[in-house]
Amino acid sequence: MDIRQALVMAVKSLLARKVRSLLTMLGIIVGVAAVIAIMTIGRGTLAQVEEQFEHLGANMITVNIYSRDSTRQISVEDMYALVEENPDLLCDLSPSVGLSGGIKYGNTRYGKTAVAGVGEDYPKTQLLELAEGNFLQYMDVERRSNVCVVGSYVAEKIMGGQALGNTLKIRGRNYTVIGVLIAYDEFSVQNGEGSVDDIVYIPYSNVLKMGETAFVSNYTLNSVTRDCSEAAVAAIEAELLDCYASDDYFKVVSQKERMAMLLAMQNSMLSVLSAIAGIALLVGGVGIMNIMSVSVSERTREIGVRKSFGARKRDIRLQFIIEAGSTSAVGGLLGLASGLVVSLIACWFRQLPFQLAPDAMLLSFGVSVGLGVVFGFLPANRAARLEPIDALRYD
Repeated sequence: MDIRQALVMAVKSLLARKVRSLLTMLGIIVGVAAVIAIMTIGRGTLAQVEEQFEHLGANMITVNIYSRDSTRQISVEDMYALVEENPDLLCDLSPSVGLSGGIKYGNTRYGKTAVAGVGEDYPKTQLLELAEGNFLQYMDVERRSNVCVVGSYVAEKIMGGQALGNTLKIRGRNYTVIGVLIAYDEFSVQNGEGSVDDIVYIPYSNVLKMGETAFVSNYTLNSVTRDCSEAAVAAIEAELLDCYASDDYFKVVSQKERMAMLLAMQNSMLSVLSAIAGIALLVGGVGIMNIMSVSVSERTREIGVRKSFGARKRDIRLQFIIEAGSTSAVGGLLGLASGLVVSLIACWFRQLPFQLAPDAMLLSFGVSVGLGVVFGFLPANRAARLEPIDALRYD
């Protein structure tokens, strides 16, 4: 018997027992579909995360200082000097200081609205875009001008769409709106109280003057290129170590490092979930072995007849192995189709980019066929070792 004849007999056997064959394939179908769906959705999520990191600024570096020792504190001037000394590594420095209390517009106080003191280069580190007006300028920071830039939620929902040139109050002082930022997304404008668009930016020098804090503990800046971000971080850390003598007092993190850490975590999670889904494939293989054992028992007399007409052990073995492999192959194909449908629906529902995973498809299909052959070998070998006279006497 050649492989073609064995394959034809395997297909006829599957079609003769459609319901049982489908139930046998169920574990394989679920396992393959789960692997495809997990990998496709996971890669779509990773692509979305990478896009969001690009939107936030792929070259951004954040510096957080924890020391409260006023006698040993790096100054804003020191940080600007560091940038000037490393023009090939660093650019676009902005101090960042938070201010509590919210804002007041008209007779209403908005306590959830964030107020942040920043420098003129802050939009370059966060990739902020203006819908109208201008952002803070160097002279606004230098002169401590009472001007501000507002997020889209503040402009639309709090100030009624008439923000530019209007005034609001921060800590009892009037601030003139000179710029309005583009909305981060549509949701943040419609229901964005406390969101990234519910914010007001003022010169950081004004916040320091108000006495909210005696020094700046947060800075954002850019590396000149993404490739030099590690060297840029090293230069900042060296400067801070000269001041604080220990890295316990500060933390310097690049956006590239954040993205690498997050992607590593998500890839690990995908691997674990895929391994769990692979258990369904293993269960499907055991199911195939069980059904093939039943099939051998049901067809014992047929095996005896074939052997009495000259069928060799390897012919019987090949027949049942190909039948088991065909069962798992058909189950694998159905699993691939099911996984793609589930992935398309899930990506559409979650608004994720559809990232086809051909390597996962080939691997899961190959594993499913391999499991069918491996688990089908034991029943096939048992069928091949039957003696013709015993098989013909089997009732």
